[in-house]
Amino acid sequence: MPAPVISAREGFVDAYRAAIGDAFVASRDHVDELTITVKRDQLVEACRIARDKFGYQQLMEIAGVDYPERPERFEVNYHLLSVTHNHRFRIKVTTDEDTPVPSVTSLWPVAGWLEREVFDLYGVTFAGNADLRRILTDYGFEGYPLRKDFPQTGYVELRYSEAEKRVVYEPVELPQDFRNFDFLMPWEGPEYRLPGDEKAVPQAPGAPSPAPASSAAKAEDKPAAKKAAPKKKAPAKPRAKK
Repeated sequence: MPAPVISAREGFVDAYRAAIGDAFVASRDHVDELTITVKRDQLVEACRIARDKFGYQQLMEIAGVDYPERPERFEVNYHLLSVTHNHRFRIKVTTDEDTPVPSVTSLWPVAGWLEREVFDLYGVTFAGNADLRRILTDYGFEGYPLRKDFPQTGYVELRYSEAEKRVVYEPVELPQDFRNFDFLMPWEGPEYRLPGDEKAVPQAPGAPSPAPASSAAKAEDKPAAKKAAPKKKAPAKPRAKK
């Protein structure tokens, strides 16, 4: 089923750029998705203008992105929807690990939970959010799991302790057996041979067929027959004298 078609809004980028003034940083229209980057400290006003003057009534999502190699490693994207114009676009700001992003909860109360998700997963803080606490990870969780430098194994693992009758946290320990991986492609095959692989080896033309496994096993189990001792010749009878 094809995705819903969002028709372009003619003249919107120029009109919105003029409305927000020096808050405008850049715009990009890629695969029919419009992104406008604004200055972080003017984010709230840029969102207010988009809502009140251009009809983007709904904040659909706030999404974070991490680029560790950049000075301001985090991008925060605000996905807006205009029901009246059937049009979507996103507003983007950048920040680092220490600089908070202004909260937009005064414009859209739903942003409270959305900002908490970005804070929980990326560690981005939002100035003005009255309830900025974790929302997806567990109590006492350390680190931010969607940062690129967060280890995939995490820092702790949990299990149910039969002795304590509760869930306990322990440092992650991976036995060495689980660290040996075979990254060969399936069609290239591993270097080792498993029992039965010899059956897949092609035979040369005219080569004798190997004996069936059942016959070979019977031949191995059957004791070797003893060779019969040679018969001794009877002594020759003396001839009678004439």
